[in-house]
Amino acid sequence: MVRGERNVLGGDLAECSTDPLTGFYRDGYCTAGPEDRGSHTICVVVTAEFLEHQRSVGNDLVTPRLEWRFPGLEPGDRWCVVASRWLESHQAGLAAPVVLAATHERALDVVPLQLLQSYAADVPDDPSSLL
Repeated sequence: MVRGERNVLGGDLAECSTDPLTGFYRDGYCTAGPEDRGSHTICVVVTAEFLEHQRSVGNDLVTPRLEWRFPGLEPGDRWCVVASRWLESHQAGLAAPVVLAATHERALDVVPLQLLQSYAADVPDDPSSLL
């Protein structure tokens, strides 16, 4: 957790991914500061459809870009995406599932909470509670 950073549910911001290492600051979290003009605040579990849609609109998330410490993504990877790009995929019917606990509250500047919740992919710490 990042102290002082809040998720869209009002709790402490949880880690999105360290493998691959995500976040605008490549720290595993979907935090966003003044340098992040894109607002990389939504933690998603990428799908093949989402990746293809992003590539079709000029946002290639598959090809590694070592100069940006970007490994390239595969379906199932967690990644911090730009809020407006996620919304664009939603509007095309191809949005990726969202990890709410790891999605920064600044995402709400672009995407309503109810919409993010409709794509929730969060799993409780104790999965047996789902049985």
